[in-house]
Amino acid sequence: MAIELKRTQSTDPDFKLLVGQLDAGLRVTNGDIMDIYEQHNIIESIDTVVIAYLDEKPVACGCFKPFDSEAVEIKRMFVSPEARGKRISALVLQELEAWAKSIGFKATVLETGSRQVEAQSLYKKTGYVPIPKYGPYVNLTDSFCFQKNL
Repeated sequence: MAIELKRTQSTDPDFKLLVGQLDAGLRVTNGDIMDIYEQHNIIESIDTVVIAYLDEKPVACGCFKPFDSEAVEIKRMFVSPEARGKRISALVLQELEAWAKSIGFKATVLETGSRQVEAQSLYKKTGYVPIPKYGPYVNLTDSFCFQKNL
């Protein structure tokens, strides 16, 4: 089992493929509430994307964008079903954090949904702490927000 991480941007076809799988899976898990959340998941042009390859096949991704002058927001974290349970999500998250830190950011923030139990577990295991809901998530009951100092 060979895992390789690649830093890239949102125009990468492998990222687009994985985000399509992510969106389809969220729609199944969360149903119609995704009508509200999808508007906050639009990826414009982002130059800070990480893709994980398992035996040369794209299986996981994540990205970040500036949140404020001190922090980035982690977005679009996903691991394809066949690659789950191999700690690939933690590797992607570590790479995103290292990248953000290397360009001067001091913290990360993120939002995940109440039904994304595995995601919540990952974030708690990797040092994220709950914070008050921010920005577009303030009034969304299914949102959980987290932060980690880098």
